Amino acid sequence: MTTATADAATTATTLRTGHVGLNVTDLGRSLAFYRDLLGFELLVEGKEEGRRFALLGDGERLALALWEQAEQPFAADRSGLHHLALEVGSIERVREYEEALRAYGAEFAYDGVVAHREGAASGGIFFHDPDGIRLEIYAPTGAEAAPAPNESAPTCGFF
Repeated sequence: MTTATADAATTATTLRTGHVGLNVTDLGRSLAFYRDLLGFELLVEGKEEGRRFALLGDGERLALALWEQAEQPFAADRSGLHHLALEVGSIERVREYEEALRAYGAEFAYDGVVAHREGAASGGIFFHDPDGIRLEIYAPTGAEAAPAPNESAPTCGFF
């Protein structure tokens, strides 16, 4: 088997996350949060009553699908989504999002930027969307001096 054939075989069998779909209670409110506050671009919107949805991404690639079909907010005690983590290029960019989210009035799980674990270079902010869905915006480096809220578990595990 040639290297090119081996690479193609590995790529064909390796799964990656394509996009994430979230059930929301109010599409307009969630669309404003994810598009206007977090910066996702609206790719497609379905406006038919009882079948409202929004597909969001970076202009070319789908990243997030919002489905208006939930009757109750997110519940951490049910199986399903634990949290959605979004990566940015720098800890400074994380702090910019933190400032915008605080101005919006988002609920935070921790005060400010925290490390993913004690001594980790990666870290970010942990907060909730309008339906209570747990979100994280993090950078892979730059959080070395940030506190780690939990000694025995990853920061993103129990918030």
